[in-house]
Amino acid sequence: MTSKVPDDELILLTGATGYVGGRLLRVLEQQGSRVRCLARRPEFLQSKVSAGTEVVAGNVLDLTSLRAAMRGVTVAYYLVHSMGSAGSFEENDRLSSRNFGAAAKEEGVKLIIYLGALGNDEETLSPHLRSRQEVGQILRESGVPVLEFRASIVIGSGSLSFEMIRSLVERLPIMITPKWVSSPAQPIAIDDLLAYLTKALLLPVSANRIFEIGGADQVSYAGIMRAYARQRGMRIRMIPVPVLTPFLSSLWLGLVTPLYARIGRKLIESIVHSTVVRDKSALETFDVRPVGVDEAVRKALAMEDKQFAATRWSDALSSSGNSDVFGAEQFGTRLVDTRTAHVERSPAVAFSPIERIGGDSGWYAWNWLWRVRGFVDLVLGGVGVRRGRSGAGVLRVGDTIDFWRVEKFEPNHLLRLVAEMKLPGRAWLEFEVTGDNYVSTIRQTAIFDPVGLFGRLYWYLLYPFHQLIFGGMLRRIVTASLQL
Repeated sequence: MTSKVPDDELILLTGATGYVGGRLLRVLEQQGSRVRCLARRPEFLQSKVSAGTEVVAGNVLDLTSLRAAMRGVTVAYYLVHSMGSAGSFEENDRLSSRNFGAAAKEEGVKLIIYLGALGNDEETLSPHLRSRQEVGQILRESGVPVLEFRASIVIGSGSLSFEMIRSLVERLPIMITPKWVSSPAQPIAIDDLLAYLTKALLLPVSANRIFEIGGADQVSYAGIMRAYARQRGMRIRMIPVPVLTPFLSSLWLGLVTPLYARIGRKLIESIVHSTVVRDKSALETFDVRPVGVDEAVRKALAMEDKQFAATRWSDALSSSGNSDVFGAEQFGTRLVDTRTAHVERSPAVAFSPIERIGGDSGWYAWNWLWRVRGFVDLVLGGVGVRRGRSGAGVLRVGDTIDFWRVEKFEPNHLLRLVAEMKLPGRAWLEFEVTGDNYVSTIRQTAIFDPVGLFGRLYWYLLYPFHQLIFGGMLRRIVTASLQL
């Protein structure tokens, strides 16, 4: 079953700079849909869209700009909310949805697809959940057919809830847990959510529909944290406490997670409510079979690995040779130490010392420290440095170099090694050389993906040695290339 609308129909996407909207944009583009994105700052989005996607300036609080954006549109996605605003997010949500519905009606839009939130409307809901459901009602009052999806926690690499869970588990092996971590929820994987959002394009809708969607498991936040710990091979212990207000919890989250207090408080106020699917009609209507929480977490971590492998570290992080943060920059769970040097040699010459690294050639600086680390690894049951390397010839993917293995190799350009030593996490060492016949830039990057608090402590305890080893290594590589 395809989810692509006819080629002559135009889709308006709001929230394309957000998490769900940004993921949905890529899916719509991949399936060849005509897409127009509404953005307050088009210049921030323009570089992230494909050539066939249109980006227009507009604001859901500005009715005039919405009318222009809706012109010629068949289906409009409403994926915006005001939870991060400093003022009254409820009033902003009311005005935004009222404007959106009015503009859609005036311009003849056939369908609005809206992503709301699960929550029993017979209960006294939190302001956030109440506003999410109120927005759906306001959109329906416009007279344009509205297909509303109501979802619980979204699990995906980069999602707000996933980042909160990750930070709590990675940094607090023993944590005091308030009552809200036991509230039942039905988390949904981001891929399953996107499947619902895209398959809705072909659903014949002439009247308003509300679908409750969720994953295969009903589980609490504590259950999601345990699932994350299982996937990362960690153990966590939770000590429940009877009282910890949303305000105090938000301050606590602000200390150990990427959330700032205002967002944390609004999120926790919503978590205390049950957000489970009661109406199963979505499973009967759509060809989507959502995965459970363990698979959702596994896929989120796998996607993060894919993004990590595709990222050009020297572009994303400071490459000045000095880190602004003690212990290097961070990407997801990964700690990254990247440094650069320039040498008046061609890339082929500058890469030659890198290609000979390890084995009898050593690691160019502080070789005795490398041997000590190899001995410690041997004692711990690892491979140590006894494997050496196959020789000084051309490397191949899969070759071993002491306690590293070649993960990626491009002659005269790139060498990425993955560690096979005993570590509280995963580690990579990458060398990249670019330039012309006269000057080359060597980028050396050490990446560590720590497991739990001990993994992070390991990195920080060794960081002074990293400064000596990695800094010295790069300088000696430059010197060796100048001697060729």
